[in-house]
Amino acid sequence: MNPDGKTDGLQLRQIAISLAGKPLLSLSATVRPGEILAVMGRSGSGKSALLSYLGGFLDPAFAASGEILIDGRDLTEISAEKRGAGMLFQDALLFPHLSVGDNLMFGLSSTIRGASERRRLVEQALVEIELGDFFDRDPATLSGGQKARVALQRTLLSAPRLLLLDEPFSKLDADLRQQIRDLVFTRTKALKLPVVLVTHDRSDALAAGGQTITIGSEP
Repeated sequence: MNPDGKTDGLQLRQIAISLAGKPLLSLSATVRPGEILAVMGRSGSGKSALLSYLGGFLDPAFAASGEILIDGRDLTEISAEKRGAGMLFQDALLFPHLSVGDNLMFGLSSTIRGASERRRLVEQALVEIELGDFFDRDPATLSGGQKARVALQRTLLSAPRLLLLDEPFSKLDADLRQQIRDLVFTRTKALKLPVVLVTHDRSDALAAGGQTITIGSEP
């Protein structure tokens, strides 16, 4: 690993996933720090199954094989909570019983000690997404774009080694989609995280600016 703690890159070696004996996908790829691999495919092509396999929580109904390496270390047999994979979904999935600030506090790495320091980092994270005075806000009062930004910061505060994106922009309108997409891509590239994005939208893949792999029939 690099001295700054960032990953040296993600390697996917001969990943193959099938369901009930039917092959869904087969791919190999290298995702360098700050790069985004876009995997395109229609619904049912195995996109979400791929992310589940990378994250370590693939449903046992699927059969999967292949190596997942980060910093040269094979993650394949490592439990999900030890892989260091952050994930963003179509929905923000904020905890409704927690304030915006406490949602971010939940995501903050446990290696950060001290209540004052944890509070400071969360407040700084809110400033970064232009929600500096939102610490005590109820998540239910946020707009879709604000929820998406909070979800992103919560994931990044957990100090992931790689980021998995499961069509996180698909429920946003066109203008907001571009805004949040630009924010996610800019932040992850600045943090030099390897990212795997699954999408059925070609504009997402083009905006990612990296390698694109299409699985199944053309979406």
